[in-house]
Amino acid sequence: MRVTLSDQLKQLPESPGVYQYFNAIGDILYVGKAKNLKKRVLSYFNRDSDSFKTKVLVSQIKSVSYTVVETELDALLLENSLIKTYQPKYNILLKDDKTYPWIVIKKEPFPRIFYTRKKIADGSLYFGPYPNVKTMQALLKLVQDLFKFRSCSLDLSEIKLKKASYKACLEYHLKRCLAPCESLQTSGDYDKKIEEAIHIIKGEINPLLKSLIEQMNVFAEVQQFEKAQEIKELIHQLKSYKSKSSVVSSLSADLDVFTWQQIDTKVYANFMVIKEGVIVHAYTSHIFIVLEEQLDEELKTLLFEMKQRFNSNNKVVISNHILNFELDAFKVEVPQKGEKKQLLDLSLKNVQFDRLRYERKKSISTADVKVDELLKEVQLDFRLKELPIHIECFDNSNLQGTNAVSACVVFKNGMPSKKDYRHFNVKTVEGADDFSTMKEVVHRRYSRLIAEQQSLPQLIVIDGGKGQLSSALEALESLGIRGEIAIVGIAKKFEEIFFPGDQYPIIINRRSQSLKLIQYLRNEAHRFGITHHRKKRSTQAVVSELDAITGIGEKTRVLLMKEFKSLSNVKKAGLEQLTKKIGQSKATILFNYFNSED
Repeated sequence: MRVTLSDQLKQLPESPGVYQYFNAIGDILYVGKAKNLKKRVLSYFNRDSDSFKTKVLVSQIKSVSYTVVETELDALLLENSLIKTYQPKYNILLKDDKTYPWIVIKKEPFPRIFYTRKKIADGSLYFGPYPNVKTMQALLKLVQDLFKFRSCSLDLSEIKLKKASYKACLEYHLKRCLAPCESLQTSGDYDKKIEEAIHIIKGEINPLLKSLIEQMNVFAEVQQFEKAQEIKELIHQLKSYKSKSSVVSSLSADLDVFTWQQIDTKVYANFMVIKEGVIVHAYTSHIFIVLEEQLDEELKTLLFEMKQRFNSNNKVVISNHILNFELDAFKVEVPQKGEKKQLLDLSLKNVQFDRLRYERKKSISTADVKVDELLKEVQLDFRLKELPIHIECFDNSNLQGTNAVSACVVFKNGMPSKKDYRHFNVKTVEGADDFSTMKEVVHRRYSRLIAEQQSLPQLIVIDGGKGQLSSALEALESLGIRGEIAIVGIAKKFEEIFFPGDQYPIIINRRSQSLKLIQYLRNEAHRFGITHHRKKRSTQAVVSELDAITGIGEKTRVLLMKEFKSLSNVKKAGLEQLTKKIGQSKATILFNYFNSED
C-alpha cells in the first residue's frame, strides 16, 4: 500500500457517504455506500477476504475518494447515480454477474408496472437499471400505493372485457386495485395514472404536485369533497417521498454546485453536477494561491476545468460566494434559502471534510507533545484568539427526570485543576430539561466569577450538541459576555465539534491531541458529575426511608448518611456503634425499628 493511499485511509470521516476506488491510471474500479465511511473502507484492507474477486479489487486500489452526505438514503441514491454513470467494473463483478433490475411498464391494455431483470424489445417502457433493489422496491411501492394499478396478468383487451367473463379478485376488495377487469375503471383514467407514475419514476415530482393541487381545488369548488380528499392524500404521500432525501431534489432545472473556502494560501473547493434533481458527479479538490490578486483567476480556471472534466453544460452554478469575474456561458447564484441552499450546505460540508483531511495528515504522539504545543494546537483547531490556558467543561446528569445535577471541571495549562471543580444542584428546572439545566448552571457559574472578579476561561466546552450549546450561549448573552469567551459543543456519537452560528459541525481527526484534550475534559466532567449524582440519589433514598421513623430528625439523618454512607450500613450497625454517633435514645429507636422490620 502506498503512503498516499495510507494517508487517505487515515483521514476518512465516520459519516454516511459514498466512496470510490481508483486504479493507478485513475480509472474508477468500484463505487460503494456506507453508514460509516471509515469503518466500511478500512474493512477492505484490515482483513483477508474469502472472495477472490474482492482480493483482486483490493490489489488494484491506488487511491480513494469520498462524498459525505446527510443520511443513509442519500448515500444509497448517490451510489445508484454514480454506478449508472460510470459503470465501474467491480460493481458488476461483485454482484456475482447478476443483472440489475429494471422497472417496466408493460405494453398492453391497462399496463402493469413491475420489475424485471430481463430487458425485452417488446415496445414496453423500461426505467433503470437499479443497482440497489431497495430503492427500486420503494419506488414501486409508492407508485402502487398512489395509483392502485392491477397486478394480475389477465388479457384486458376490449374484446375480452366486452364478454364480461372476469370477476374482481381479492386485490379489489382489499382496495389495492380498481378492478378494470369488471370495467369499474376506464382505460382513459388508467392511462392518465400511468402518465403520472412515469413522472414520479423519472423524479419529475413538482409538475405532478402542481397538477394534483389544481385538480383538488376544482373538485373542492364543485363540492366533490371525497375526490378532493383522495387527491389531498396523494399530495401528502408525494411530499413525504420528496422530503426524504437532499440528494434527490425536486428542482426541475439542472445546475452545478461550486463551493470553496480559503485558509491562508490554500483554497479548498467542491464541485457537484445536478441532473434532474440527482447528484451525478461530486468532486473535491484544493489549490494554492501565491498572491491574493490571483484568487479570482484561479477560481475561474478551477471552475471551468471541473465543468469540462464532467462535461457539464448546465447554465446555472450555485456558489457560497459571489464570483468576481464575468461568465457568459452560465449564471452564478448565491442562494440564501430553499432546496438550492440545502445542496449548497451539503457541498460546503464536503469542503470542511477535505480541509480537515489535509490539515491533519501528520498526527503528533501524545508523549512528544509539550504543553505549549498542545495549547497552540487547541488554539488553531478551535479558532481561538488567545492561548487556552484556562478551559472549563460542563456536563449534566439526571435519572428519569429526577436528581438533576451539573458538573463543571477546570483545566489549567492542559491539566485538571481539581480544587476548582464545582457541582451544581439544579434549582429552577423541573424534570429532564437538559437545555434549561445547561442555561441555569452556565449563568450561575459565570455570574459568580464576575461578581468575585475572578478570571474567566479562554474556552468553554459544552458536553452536547447544538441545543445545549445554544442554551449556554443564552446564558452568556444574559451576562453580557457573549463573544468574550470562546465556546464549543462536543457531541458524543461522532465526536463532532459544534461552533456557535455554524449550521454543520466539524470532525477533528481522532488522533489529534487537541481533540484528545477536549475528550479528556468531557470524560472528566462526566465522571465528576455522575459521582455527585449517585451520591445525591443514595442520600435521597436513605433520607426518604429514615423519614418514616418517629424520633429521627433531619440533622440526625444527615449525620447518619455522612457517617455510614448507605442505608444498608446503618442497618448493619450495632446498638453500641449507633450510640456513639447519635446518642443512646435515638440509637435505641433505630435499632429497635430495623430489628422489628427484619
